[in-house]
Amino acid sequence: MPLSVEQALANFSQRYVEAWKAKHNSLPINEELVGLASPCIDETRDLEILWQPIAREENIRLVNIEKGIELDLHDDFHAFYGAQFSADMAAKFEDMNIELLQVWSDEDLENLQGNMLGHLVMQRRLKLVPTLFIAVTDDEMEVISICNQSGEVILDTVGTKKRKVLAENMTEFLEKLEPIVA
Repeated sequence: MPLSVEQALANFSQRYVEAWKAKHNSLPINEELVGLASPCIDETRDLEILWQPIAREENIRLVNIEKGIELDLHDDFHAFYGAQFSADMAAKFEDMNIELLQVWSDEDLENLQGNMLGHLVMQRRLKLVPTLFIAVTDDEMEVISICNQSGEVILDTVGTKKRKVLAENMTEFLEKLEPIVA
């Protein structure tokens, strides 16, 4: 039986934490999220926090976006953002460095939904097939997205029809990711 998106994400998150522990002998450390509450926080220090991904007690669906734009969103999108809390995680996909976007807290989830709604409205105005961003790249004009129609994971050039398929689905994409630990 193939892995679910939730399990593939949990597996990558575990690989990320293990890679961090192997390099730094601690849980992942973040300086940018100091002062922002999250169930992920293990320890708070003066200028940094130690954190780890935490599975939600119950997976959620991001229905506010669907209601706001009157569009059913791909199940893999709901699974990806609705399964856990985590800080963003750096990774390599083939030859590309990316930052896998995650939800830090319920407040962060509200921000994500607002940003995604704005993204989808822009795409609708430009008459583009809707995509749902899941990661950023080194190029601010390119994001990694789920194609809402096919479920393929694509390299998406923002505001254009230029798209390149990276994986047939989210599970395949997540299984190919390699953690990057600075």
